[in-house]
Amino acid sequence: MLRSIKELRGYTIRATDGDVGKVRTFYFDDRFWTVRYLVADTGNWLVDRLVLLSPLALGEPDWDGKVFPVTLTTEQVENSPHISMDEPVSRQMEEELHNYYGWAPYWNPAAYASAPPMREEERRKGDPHLRSTREITGYHIQATDGQIGHVEDFVVEDGVWIIRYIVADTKNWLPGRKALVSPLWTREIDWAGRQVHVDLTQEEIRQSPEFDPSTPVNREYEVRLYDYYGRPRYWSRL
Repeated sequence: MLRSIKELRGYTIRATDGDVGKVRTFYFDDRFWTVRYLVADTGNWLVDRLVLLSPLALGEPDWDGKVFPVTLTTEQVENSPHISMDEPVSRQMEEELHNYYGWAPYWNPAAYASAPPMREEERRKGDPHLRSTREITGYHIQATDGQIGHVEDFVVEDGVWIIRYIVADTKNWLPGRKALVSPLWTREIDWAGRQVHVDLTQEEIRQSPEFDPSTPVNREYEVRLYDYYGRPRYWSRL
């Protein structure tokens, strides 16, 4: 099912023996638009600590109760490596985290096999492809012929934890109107300029099927959206 990232913030994270915190934000890989980590704010439980939790640790969410159960104990979370939101997540940090929990590293699949070995100084730097959804919220959306809005939210497919859509708020150009843009239609993210460049014109976005945040995204709406843009449907390749 497709769900709003904004709505998932604040969900309770429940270990096998008690609650350990709440979801603060998510980190995703901007090459594959896959969520790699939930950032858990354990301030009310573990004295103001932020920890990363992989979706690999998630059990079956309680959507009605707004609870993410994890297959970890409170002690495991308490003793896990913690992070600072003021610093980027380094590969060294990720290696430490995955070794601690015994998670399989996502950067070892065949897609990365041809890459040259990472140097030590690179391991200590922040991963340039690992970004926070909280950070990108508010970035301007740049169409091929000018700005058309800003990033308000993301829509993620639970289970596989892939970001399927960017929610564009076009209120400065089209009052009250929101639109969905697939990450597959982006050209680049300009981190320094705080812009998301999309391979669409302002007029295409203006005339696109309007998005209502109060209504869940269903397949009928997705078909209309993809047919309107004339783009191949992601679910046809699954």
